Amino acid sequence: MLAIRLARFGKKKQPFYRIVVLDKRKPRNGRTVEVVGTYDPLKKPAIIVLDADRVKYWLSVGAQPSDTVRSFLTARKIA
Repeated sequence: MLAIRLARFGKKKQPFYRIVVLDKRKPRNGRTVEVVGTYDPLKKPAIIVLDADRVKYWLSVGAQPSDTVRSFLTARKIA
């Protein structure tokens, strides 16, 4: 089963996240199927960039978003 979730990048105390599609059983920063966006929590306000077309495609083929990603999608009115 596929999941849409965050993968952490950046340095210590300076997080930067990619919103990725990957197998649910893989580790957080494991091999991804596709990168569909980014999230930068350090900016005020936080910057969320999503490729809406690709997110809709992955949701249509059965990918399940994590709770955090689901909140991003509802804020952007994608899902």
